[in-house]
Parts: sequence; structure tokens; C-alpha cells
Amino acid sequence: MPETGSARPMRPELPLGNDAASIRRRIEALEKVLERSFVIPGIGRRVGLDAVVGLVPVAGDVVSAALGFYLVWEARKLGMSKFQIARMAANVGVDSVLGAVPIAGDAFDFLFRSNTRNLKIIQRHLDKHHPHTRIIEG
Repeated sequence: MPETGSARPMRPELPLGNDAASIRRRIEALEKVLERSFVIPGIGRRVGLDAVVGLVPVAGDVVSAALGFYLVWEARKLGMSKFQIARMAANVGVDSVLGAVPIAGDAFDFLFRSNTRNLKIIQRHLDKHHPHTRIIEG
């Protein structure tokens, strides 16, 4: 008989489907990890994996760009327009190119959140074309 009250924490499952609701949950979770997963002590500013990994020269910028382009790939699966996809790719490109500059790029990563910008573009598309995917938080 299984134990009740187990100490294992409940973790939300990420859906693997290709439907709009599953994609929405995946990209929102990824954006949170990339842009808002840690709080900097003392100033209370939220940063994510994108800014932290960007501190590692070259490899960190490549990883950040790959994760950013994953959001663009998910948006493409939603049937978003070429203009929206190009705009999202430009956000990731600007973040990657300027983020690769030593020291100044790290400050830029701290301020320019390309993944949050891209999430907003995707959310507007989903709210218009797939309103049933909207999650109301209270």
C-alpha cells in the first residue's frame, strides 16, 4: 500500500503535446526559467538562466541563443505569421550579438529580456487565435 503524506514535492508536469495549450504552458515555463528564476540579493531584481549562462564566454551565449530560438521554433509550430517570427528572431539575434560583447553584454543581458518580449508576442497570438488556452491566475 502506498504511503500517504510522502515528502516528495509536487512539480507541475510539462505537457508534450503539439496543441496550443501545451505549447503555451511549455513556453511560459521556459521563459520563467530563462528570465525570472533567481532573485539577486540586495536589489531584489529577478534574473534567469539567460543572464547567468551569458556570463560564460562564447558557450553561454550559444546556449542562450539556442534556448531563445527554441521559443521561436515553438511559435512557428503555432502558425504565427512570418513577420512575427522574424520579429522574434530579431529579438534573439540582438540579444545574442550584443550579449556576446564582454562585460557590456552581460549588463545588456540583465536589461534586455528577449525571451519575455517573445513570450508577449506569442501570448498575443494565442489570445487572439486560441483563446481557450488562456490561463487565468488569481
